[in-house]
Amino acid sequence: MRFLTRLLQCFILAACVLPTHAEQLDPDKALDAVKIAMKSYCSTVDGEMTTFWWEGKAFSRRQGERDKHLFNVEGMNTRACVGDDHVSRGQGFRLVSKEILLYRDPKTNEVLDSWQNPWTDETVSVLHVLNDPVNMAVYEKGRNGKPFRWSGRISEGKWRLNITVPLFYPNPLGGKYQNEVGGTYHATEMFNFLGDAKELLDPKTTTAFSHVGWARISDWFPWMNMGGREGQLYMHTAGLRLSSWEAMPETMKSEIVKYYPSYMKPPPLDDTRKNVTSWEYYKRVASGEEAVPTR
Repeated sequence: MRFLTRLLQCFILAACVLPTHAEQLDPDKALDAVKIAMKSYCSTVDGEMTTFWWEGKAFSRRQGERDKHLFNVEGMNTRACVGDDHVSRGQGFRLVSKEILLYRDPKTNEVLDSWQNPWTDETVSVLHVLNDPVNMAVYEKGRNGKPFRWSGRISEGKWRLNITVPLFYPNPLGGKYQNEVGGTYHATEMFNFLGDAKELLDPKTTTAFSHVGWARISDWFPWMNMGGREGQLYMHTAGLRLSSWEAMPETMKSEIVKYYPSYMKPPPLDDTRKNVTSWEYYKRVASGEEAVPTR
């Protein structure tokens, strides 16, 4: 009876603390921030597949002329996560993924096999983006030893996350004198994620739906054979996290099933391969190291 009386007092007076689940995740706490990231990027359920899809347009930018609408683009990334404990960086997760970006005719929206360069009049073969893998990891401590912090913002019941990635590194197609004569790979990728804050911060949910935006500024694609001509490309796209891989638009899904079936699922959770970029993929194809799927 004394125990029951004391328990009743606890409920009424809040005089003691019983173990309960937090009402919501706290982005300012490292482990909660890791879980928030895991929910937004993939799922807190190990191995559960997640698919992102996006579409948009690609344009040229050159001095003294109007921008040209060169391609429509459509892409997807299929991924999964697995919890991981790092020896020095603490608890976190590893993400494994692979991605495709298809170039489509700007008028018909058909997937391109070849393309006529409007500056050289040369007809070239189109090499679509097949990046496998594209992996990453997040832990409660960053590489600098500081606690991980979620960099998103929450207001009016919505969450938003902006990620800008400036890229400047040795060009895989260049030689060893890029510092002296130029040719360093130079691009910027910009991501936007937007969703419902209640779902994201709920400790009981395993995923968080989001709308996505992706933009990219880069040098000409190597398969365009621009021969050092001045100018850049920019792409602007929008999409979303799909409810399932099967929910992908039929035009994209049929292309993958027919020509790229290995992209119907992410890499294995223990994948340790080096990440692949579109320019590295081009180099592997051009050197004969990798064959292009027959269309």
